[in-house]
Amino acid sequence: MLCTQASEAVGMRRTEALRWDSLAPVAETFDWPDTPAERARELVEGVLDELDLDGDVVVEEDEDRIALTVVGTDDYGLLIGKRGQTIDALQLLCYQAAFRGMRERKRVVLDAAGYRGRRRETLEGRADRAAEQALTNNRVVEMDPMSAQERRVVHERLKDRAGVETYSEGDEPHRCVVVAPLISGD
Repeated sequence: MLCTQASEAVGMRRTEALRWDSLAPVAETFDWPDTPAERARELVEGVLDELDLDGDVVVEEDEDRIALTVVGTDDYGLLIGKRGQTIDALQLLCYQAAFRGMRERKRVVLDAAGYRGRRRETLEGRADRAAEQALTNNRVVEMDPMSAQERRVVHERLKDRAGVETYSEGDEPHRCVVVAPLISGD
């Protein structure tokens, strides 16, 4: 019904409109690999093809996670997206596709062109600066909103830092890390 209404709104006749109920389910048109790592690899390779990007998908798997790394010479800016939003979304899709219908799961991490390492360095630098600000000014410092994965990097960086504590505040997608000086109990 909605498809028909949309097609009529743009001037298409009913016979020209795409009929969603006539499409075969994905499971009937494509055989997914049996292992989660191979499912994730297939998904990333498919996206690379659709974006007309060359690259190999290297998979490393251990007990805790599946790491997928896109290796090549193309500019992967389109795959990474603004502030990593596209690669984060694709990483989530890889996780969901890899473990669909399975009980046991593990983390899936997707990287391209060393983006995750560069972003980690940036976040650690910002965390250090926020801690210095909090200590110097004896005031709470609220960092910019970031994803759960990025917040984890900040918390890990500052967990052993003397004189400060960190906590997350706010609701997604505006959730941020707060760096606060510890109050001495003198």
